Amino acid sequence: MRGSGHTFSVIASDVEITGNLSAKVDLHIDGKIHGDVTCGSIVQGEGSVIVGKIVAETARLSGRVDGSIEASDLVIESSARISGDVLYQSLSIAPGGQVEGKFKHRGSQQPNIAKATVDISRNDPLILGADARV
Repeated sequence: MRGSGHTFSVIASDVEITGNLSAKVDLHIDGKIHGDVTCGSIVQGEGSVIVGKIVAETARLSGRVDGSIEASDLVIESSARISGDVLYQSLSIAPGGQVEGKFKHRGSQQPNIAKATVDISRNDPLILGADARV
């Protein structure tokens, strides 16, 4: 299908794929995928099931995902049921959407424990700069 200059591939609800799926086009998935999915943009239908890792620039998920998700722009709809860790840059979760896993912002740094250590025996005031984390 073509629309506004983008090419889309649709995986219908009666289609089941076993194996990894890599696409240069945008995907609309209503079926079942047992494998990793890598694409530019993914839209997952409500009845869809993906068992594997998702890597996409943008993702709008409405079905079930059993696996980790890595997306710059991630939208989790109210019907989504996700079991796996999520790495994102922009995240939106609709009321009712469920995620069991850890969230990590892409580009976020690991906390530096040495910088975060505070000596409570000091008598002078503690001053935290703009880049301080507590």
